[in-house]
Amino acid sequence: MQGKVVLITGGAKRVGAAIARCLHAHGARIMVHYRTSTNEARALQAELNAHREDSVALIQGDLLNLATLPSIIRETIKRFGRLDVLVNNASSFFPTVIGEIEEKTWDDLIGTNLKAPMFLSQAAAVELRANQGCIINIVDIHADRPMKNYVVYSIAKGGLVALTKSLARELAPEVRVNGVAPGAIVWPEEEAWSDEVSRQRIISQTLLKRVGEPDDIAKAVRYLIYDAPYVTGQILAVDGGRTVNL
Repeated sequence: MQGKVVLITGGAKRVGAAIARCLHAHGARIMVHYRTSTNEARALQAELNAHREDSVALIQGDLLNLATLPSIIRETIKRFGRLDVLVNNASSFFPTVIGEIEEKTWDDLIGTNLKAPMFLSQAAAVELRANQGCIINIVDIHADRPMKNYVVYSIAKGGLVALTKSLARELAPEVRVNGVAPGAIVWPEEEAWSDEVSRQRIISQTLLKRVGEPDDIAKAVRYLIYDAPYVTGQILAVDGGRTVNL
């Protein structure tokens, strides 16, 4: 990873920040994208730059604004001189119940989870091909097993799985494209997920009988970037065996 440049969308906190810390610890230079998490992004930048000066930069942007997406790629290349890895991590997540779905919620969930990864990947393709780079999409185990009352989110992540496999074909042989599908890693921030009974039910469905850690996802991302040169078009489930046990 020494000298490689990685752009992580939604990289300021939670899983995105764990990926940034992991890849940075192995020598990568990081462009952290964020939308509204300004304080978290600046704190992460200061933390990592204290370990290795001028190795982390920030870029703010709304991924729902299609016109800004190519500029995120351009600014990353301008800042570091190259781009080797795109990690499409940013994601909106909230319920959409049939009968109450509106175009605004559709645009938000599809926009962040599917449309932005598509157009960011397209904008990055030339540079990634030149550098024999790769793309990692953060998917979800519920792309294959939709969550009740999360219709649009499940559709978006299902589309991201298809995008991962399609891009693997389109960008081969120069660029590898893979996905990581988390299970129960960190609980969503919404109050609806604070119920302990519901949490324990989800935990009981995993074979390992526990939730995972953001570092579990970060290590899977690092593996696909660094240790898997003959792997492309694949989705790696990191879910404690939950999909096997459902």
